[in-house]
Amino acid sequence: MGDIILESASILESLCAATKDHAVVATPADAVDRMPPRWVAMPDSTEQTAAVMRVAADHDLAVVVRGSGTKLSWGARPERVDLVLDTTRMDSVVEHAAGDLIVVVGAGMRLDDLQAGLVGSAQWLAVDPPRSGTVGGLIATAATGPTRLLHGPVRDLLIGVTVVRADGVVAHAGGKVVKNVAGYDVGKLLTGSFGTLAVVTQAAFRLHPLPEVRRWVSVPVTHPDGIQAIVQDVVHSQLVPTAVELDRPATGDATLSLLLEGIPPGVESRTNAALDLMGIGATAGDEAPGWWGAEPLVGGEVLLKLTHEIAGLAHLLTALDDVCAETGFTAHLRGSVAVGAVTVGLAGMAGRVDARTSALFSCVESLRERAPSFGGTVVVLEAPGDGKVDLDVWGPVGGLQLMQAVKRQFDPERRLAPGRFVGGI
Repeated sequence: MGDIILESASILESLCAATKDHAVVATPADAVDRMPPRWVAMPDSTEQTAAVMRVAADHDLAVVVRGSGTKLSWGARPERVDLVLDTTRMDSVVEHAAGDLIVVVGAGMRLDDLQAGLVGSAQWLAVDPPRSGTVGGLIATAATGPTRLLHGPVRDLLIGVTVVRADGVVAHAGGKVVKNVAGYDVGKLLTGSFGTLAVVTQAAFRLHPLPEVRRWVSVPVTHPDGIQAIVQDVVHSQLVPTAVELDRPATGDATLSLLLEGIPPGVESRTNAALDLMGIGATAGDEAPGWWGAEPLVGGEVLLKLTHEIAGLAHLLTALDDVCAETGFTAHLRGSVAVGAVTVGLAGMAGRVDARTSALFSCVESLRERAPSFGGTVVVLEAPGDGKVDLDVWGPVGGLQLMQAVKRQFDPERRLAPGRFVGGI
């Protein structure tokens, strides 16, 4: 016991040295998806991050990277967590080349702070709505938001990264010029990898000019076939929407909303065309709907991510209704139906813990069985208690062997968030 205490004190001393006394013993509030770590280190630079990772390598510590923690419970529960590496001290704008529409920022910078700082240059990072998550978390989860339809996903906005490998070696990929493609694929690999490949410390993004005008056009919708018909009409029209979002509560009518951006005459003309196209009940306004861009987490119970083909939207909605009727859940769906990615909040998990877990397993399995009908996948992002422990939250994925090979190249000792990503990566 004495040796263990001495070793623990030695590790904390090394982490404090690496971060200039910004390392502490973890508390219950630092748990990662109910997994308690032993320490928290808070580096303020790439160099300090590299030093922390060298300490982790020397002592075989499993490391989970944390920004503001808003998505820390997404994905599978890590197999082990010894150290939480908190990036929030790396929160500065390193460079803003306004003329080139480029910004370089620390991974711990909050997205809402970044957007607020760019307003004065009439620019923005095309990730919406403004939220408290960090740049590093954005890359880790690839959670772009509604405007992905026009402006592209995170991997297309990211043009360069500085990372620290699991062994503490610093590496760079991409650059600060949009046309620079050297190492660009590394940035794509990191995007959506849930922190399992490397620690991002800085990121370079391409920006967009703020539009002069934004208008939202919304219409109440009901039947799955009718919803799909309107979505397809909008996608194949000349409206060029920035986003097309569906909010479908468990009870009551759903709402389909699209965002139009640009100069006043063009937006006005497209708004009128959208009102005609979307039909009776359609309205237009200058403010986003209150639900715009937020996950429909119902009662803190279960959050799913479903992907689908646009032509399979009606099948997805019908499948969701049927499965909920079978399992006793109610579902609140919300997301980017013109992109093919939605989130679903499930509620109604009543009864004993084992019964609730069984119902969740049945629901997920049934949705995955029906997934070919809508051409997509079913991922469990969040579940209460130990609901995710024995559940394959990611489901079957293509190219798993290649993804495992990439993990071995980046992190052969499985030091970064082991088991959090697909296939136990």
